[in-house]
Amino acid sequence: MTAEWHVCGLLVQARPSDIAAAANSINARPGCEVAAQDEAAGKLVVVMEAATSAALLANIESARQLEGVLAVSLVYHQQEACEETA
Repeated sequence: MTAEWHVCGLLVQARPSDIAAAANSINARPGCEVAAQDEAAGKLVVVMEAATSAALLANIESARQLEGVLAVSLVYHQQEACEETA
């Protein structure tokens, strides 16, 4: 049986006054990490990984819905098929 693995890189643009709260909310989600941030410009570089495309899309949408988030741009996406071992 094969399993999937997805990883993506995002640029999240938020109001500078909301950037800390947005970063904390993203970091609190499983498989999500704020890799870099520019508080003055309101920009976050985010890496997300998930076992399915549906889970990855749900995480992206959750970032898009955060208070103060203005835009979420997908910069990179990779999908791998992984062999499961018993």
